[in-house]
Amino acid sequence: MLNIEKVDTDNKSQVKRFVRMPHVLYKNCPQWVPPLDIDAYAQLDARKHPFYEHSEVEFFLAVRDGRDVGRIAAIENKPFNAYHEVKEADFYFFECENDPEAAAALFGVVFEWAKKRGLTRVIGPKGMGPLDGYGVLVFGHEHRQTMTMLNYNFPYYQALVEAQGFEKEVDFVSCFLPADQFKIPERVQRIAERALERGGLQVKKFKDKKELRQWAARIGEAYNKAFVNNWEYYPFTPREIEFVVDNIMTVADHRLIKIITHDKDVVGFLFAFHDVSAALQRAKGKLLPFGLPDLLLEMRRTHTVSVNGIGILPEFQGHGGNAILYYEMGKTLLEFNQFEHVEMTQVAETTRQMRADLQNLNGVEYKNNRVYHKNIE
Repeated sequence: MLNIEKVDTDNKSQVKRFVRMPHVLYKNCPQWVPPLDIDAYAQLDARKHPFYEHSEVEFFLAVRDGRDVGRIAAIENKPFNAYHEVKEADFYFFECENDPEAAAALFGVVFEWAKKRGLTRVIGPKGMGPLDGYGVLVFGHEHRQTMTMLNYNFPYYQALVEAQGFEKEVDFVSCFLPADQFKIPERVQRIAERALERGGLQVKKFKDKKELRQWAARIGEAYNKAFVNNWEYYPFTPREIEFVVDNIMTVADHRLIKIITHDKDVVGFLFAFHDVSAALQRAKGKLLPFGLPDLLLEMRRTHTVSVNGIGILPEFQGHGGNAILYYEMGKTLLEFNQFEHVEMTQVAETTRQMRADLQNLNGVEYKNNRVYHKNIE
């Protein structure tokens, strides 16, 4: 018998079941990378996650004969809806066995939840902020998940979602750049050098992580402004900016964070991170006692770097800013003498400049995460 349970986020047992369900589902999957428990539990805690300060989220479990076989979250992002003048609900945290009945029941609950709030469209997978990966993986299942920056799922998920009447909204593509092909094209170098010579834009280099943290507020402000024309944009609250930047700073290497300044303002940025996926798999969600030391060691061992977060304020686009960022990052990666692979993670197909940049850098598309929509009027 199949039942759908609403998760009481004050009930520690139910919350634990929701968090641990994918650990059971992907137990023997070498490509899945578990999130850290501290992050996974925070997403269900209204006292810790800033999203709850303005929006609503509810969580559900599918239970068959006493065993958890699926889960999902229904989300109403009120600032997004107000900014775009839409009535959308999002779904996220969808995990399910290859069980069409359970999947249909989970989505049925989301549809009803949305209708009760007067919402007329369901979008997803789309989470509670920019740190949550977008979409269902529809291409590239043989590759390991890039930390928790991207979603991973079994190939059958696409069929489960599309069986509910969902259609493609937007694809987020990730590109792979082998080190032997990773070189900055001469054209990009010329544009970057010319832009720097003009003197309006400058590259800020950080001498250590302490100095990087001192710039955190300005970086966060630029992050909030850079994506105003993007499909997923909504204006973040100060607490959300702080939350995002704090999470980035936790795993950041100051040498891999590049920013462009104009006068004293941050007008562009590029975030790259050591890929510590292998250590996250070994940690199984636990930082202590061995997870954190292993993560720090993996930063020295890994041969892969992930670029996830590139932005230029709209008023500075077309002035060579993108070229400067790629040029500086290219020099840095080669100086590291550590990386054999570069991944450009999760670029929306609607960001035409970024997609063109990836082609200029000889990027090979090797993962595709698809966001879906369905009208429920």
